[in-house]
Order: sequence, then structure tokens, then C-alpha cells
Amino acid sequence: MAFPDPIKPIASCAASTCVDCPVSKKIHCHFRPKELLHFLLISLPGFVIGGAVMLTVGIWPLALYIAIVIGFFGFLEIRVMCSHCPHYAEDGLTLACWANHGSPKLWKYRPGPMSNAEKFWFFSGLVVVWGYPLPFFFHTDAWLLLVLYVMINAAFFNTLTFFLCSKCMNFACPLNTVDQVSRALFFQRNPSVACHWDTDKRFDL
Repeated sequence: MAFPDPIKPIASCAASTCVDCPVSKKIHCHFRPKELLHFLLISLPGFVIGGAVMLTVGIWPLALYIAIVIGFFGFLEIRVMCSHCPHYAEDGLTLACWANHGSPKLWKYRPGPMSNAEKFWFFSGLVVVWGYPLPFFFHTDAWLLLVLYVMINAAFFNTLTFFLCSKCMNFACPLNTVDQVSRALFFQRNPSVACHWDTDKRFDL
């Protein structure tokens, strides 16, 4: 579960050194604990609020919610989305990234874009994870907490895509917002990844 050595090229990179790498300023090839901390700080508040409201109804709704969250982030998301990330090719049995740190790598590495079926399951999982708590706000008349829940999660997704997804090397993820120029730089130094993508003129510098 250790994070990658920041001065050693990742497994998919053809470069011999990370010194003066033009990609490093554009994309986080080496995830660090500060990105993990950033992700936890912006993601956990929504889960805490949703879980607290469920707990007022009973322990079983919360237990089911925890199982759903673990099932999605620990297994389903790893299969349909994370297995496409170049970081998945790194040594080790678990992921060491800022979003799914410690999740088991049970499936093979699948470089290249996600299939339509994978995107369907990815978005379905997001809907279930963030939609499951909603009925409990209505059931308990927790209207102010509902507003807070919606606002916090809206802020989470905006912060996620603007600060983290904009530098993530998993271009397969539907939430990835890395610009085309940065992608081109990454593909130039990671030909083993580029060959699985339609790296036509859209990615030319």
C-alpha cells in the first residue's frame, strides 16, 4: 500500500528518469498522501451526514449502506474503472492511489477506454451510493440536513473534478478532465498506454 517512488518512472513510462519531466507538472503520475488526504476531507462529510440520518432510523439501513459503499469502491469500481488506469500496472496486490487506496487488485490490467457496459455500471454505482441515503432524509423530515447533504456533495464533485480529476492519469474515467495537450505529453512518454487509445491528431502537439 506504499505510494510510488516519486523519482522512479511508473511501470508504463518509457522514460529512464523523472527529472525535468514535462508531464509531472500536468499530471499526477505519482500519487502522494496529500492527495489522499485531500480526497478524504472533501468526500467524507457527505457520507457522515447520510450515515447519521440513517442511524436515527436503525442500524440495519446504515449497515447495508456501508456494505454498498465498500462493494462499490472496493470491488465494482476497481473492476470497471480503476483497472484501466496505468497505475493499476504497478507492482503490488493493492492500489495506492488517492481515491481507492488499499483496494485489492483482483482483476487484470485493462489499458485503454472503458466500454459502454463499464460506464453503465460505474454511473449506476454512483447513483446508488449517493442516492441511497435520500429516502431517509424524507422519512425523518431532516430537510436542513438534506439541503446540507446536497450542497456538500455538489461541492465535493466540483472540487474533485477541478483539482484532482484534472491531473489524474486514468483517462478512461468519465470524470477525468485532463486537457488534450497534457494527455498528448503523457502518451508520448507512455507508449504502452497510448497504443490502446485512438491517439490520432486530437492528441498531437
